[in-house]
Amino acid sequence: MKFKIIPVTSYAQNCSLLWCEKTLQAVVIDPGGEVNKISKAASDAGVEIKKILVTHGHLDHAGGVAELSQNLNIPIEGPHKADQFWLDAFPQQCEMFGFPIVSSFTPNRWLQQGDVVEFGEVKLEVYHCPGHTPGHVVFFNRSEKLAFVGDVLFNGSIGRTDFPKGNHEVLLQSIRTQLWPLGNDVRFVAGHGEMSTFGSERRTNPFLS
Repeated sequence: MKFKIIPVTSYAQNCSLLWCEKTLQAVVIDPGGEVNKISKAASDAGVEIKKILVTHGHLDHAGGVAELSQNLNIPIEGPHKADQFWLDAFPQQCEMFGFPIVSSFTPNRWLQQGDVVEFGEVKLEVYHCPGHTPGHVVFFNRSEKLAFVGDVLFNGSIGRTDFPKGNHEVLLQSIRTQLWPLGNDVRFVAGHGEMSTFGSERRTNPFLS
């Protein structure tokens, strides 16, 4: 599996393009906006986007989902259904964050703990990690020891919990019970900022160490 990080929106949100090296089938994780930029990255890589994956229902992560899905006629998978209220509130989110009005959507498949997402010959394990939002999910590729964690964990920080239905203690529990057992050597792409490893964050992250 190969991947490319594509920062989008004024929030520099880390949209990720992942593809199977054998079949060149691809997925996009968290297309928050700038859909043309995402489509160009896929074209430049010579891959075909087959589905969209969403970690959680915040606008900077999901604002471009409906447009990209309609443009390419592809399905949407994720997040967990507990984030439906966030997806339904896109008009309010647009006003709150100063985004252009975008279409809300309902995923073709809600995801939950233990699900597996597949494209080409690649499999991503799904972990439900509430706290930042109640329906946040994380995607993990075991063979590459690579996780896409959205806004659960960052290089040197953790996700905010002051949004509706956020919960600081639940977030910490998600990190410790869902992410840490995957291994210290797991690299991760956060929703914003630089990559890191779980081991590094366990040792040095001031919110967790």
